This record gives sequence, structure tokens and C-alpha cells, in this order.
Amino acid sequence: MQGKQHLLLQQLNDKMKLFSAIRKVSVPPTGWVKAIRTALGMSLQQLGNKLGVSKQNVQSMEKREQEGTISIKALKEVAQAMDMQFVYGFVPKDGSLNDLIEKRAAMLASEIVMRTAHTMNLEDQANSKKRIARAIKERTELIKNEMPGMLWD
Repeated sequence: MQGKQHLLLQQLNDKMKLFSAIRKVSVPPTGWVKAIRTALGMSLQQLGNKLGVSKQNVQSMEKREQEGTISIKALKEVAQAMDMQFVYGFVPKDGSLNDLIEKRAAMLASEIVMRTAHTMNLEDQANSKKRIARAIKERTELIKNEMPGMLWD
């Protein structure tokens, strides 16, 4: 992996670590906008006034948030109107970008090595399981270092 790409990967990993704790936070059933507006005791009309829209538009926003069709721009505007900051991000399911790369590289390495092992088997030149495992590990490291585009195919 090139130095610039490695640095970018590390910087993103550091940012994503901050989000990992909130991964377990579930969205309120009514959506964040309605839940916060209701908790603050703010009416649809009051939020609409702050946004410069009708209360029907606010209701529509709340419904679109609940359905998952609201835009990020609209959420930022609502947050600003409620004197809040809208924050969003991505969190790798496996913990970090490095873990994601490791997983994908290991899968690809296994496919490559097992294809070769199968061919050798057909030619009656089978390798031991230990040798195959070592080959997969070595190929995984090679793939991680090179980060070929096919890693994401």
C-alpha cells in the first residue's frame, strides 16, 4: 500500500473509531426529528416557522425521515433550526477499515490459492493443508500491501 493511501486509511480509521460507540444507538421509531421536537415541546408550527415552511412540510419531513427518504441537506436544515448539529458517518461492520481489508484480502487469497491447489490436485500434486494455509496467509499479506482493485470485485 502506498504511503498516501496508508495515511488516508489511518486518518479515516481514527475518525470512524469515534462513531463505533454510537453504532449501538437505535433510531427512535418516530425518527430523530419528531422525537427531539416532541421532547423539546416544540410544535410542528414552531419548527415550521424556524425552517420557513408550513407545519405540513414539517410533518412530511418527519415522515420522510421515518421512511428513510429524507435528504441529508434537509436533516442539516432541521438540526440547525433546532439549534443542533447533524452528524453522520459510516462504521465498518468488522470494526475498522483495516479489518475490512484483512477480511476481503483473506477471502481473495483463499480463492486464488484454492484454485491453484485444485489444479495441482487434478495433476496429482496435492499440497498439505498446512502448506495451503501458509500460502493463503502469505497471499493475504501480499494483497493487503498491494491493495489491487480486484479486492472489491
